[in-house]
Amino acid sequence: MPNVNFSVPEDVKEAFDTTFDGQNKSALMTSLMREAVERAQSQQRILARRQNAPHITEEQFRAAREEGRPQVLRPASLHNNINFVAI
Repeated sequence: MPNVNFSVPEDVKEAFDTTFDGQNKSALMTSLMREAVERAQSQQRILARRQNAPHITEEQFRAAREEGRPQVLRPASLHNNINFVAI
């Protein structure tokens, strides 16, 4: 298995060592690195999709947003339109 060597500030190393005392530091770093890779790849996929997204104006965006909203029906009087359900 390859080794990875990098430098970190002393306070970060001390905090890491104190926080994860008695734990397998290599396994922890592997897990953190995997999370970082997954997060970066996810961001790259999102950015790639955005590059292929259609370019629309703010007005077009607002119109599409309004078209997709359900109509809200409001009763004439809330006092006359209360439904009771037996439990």
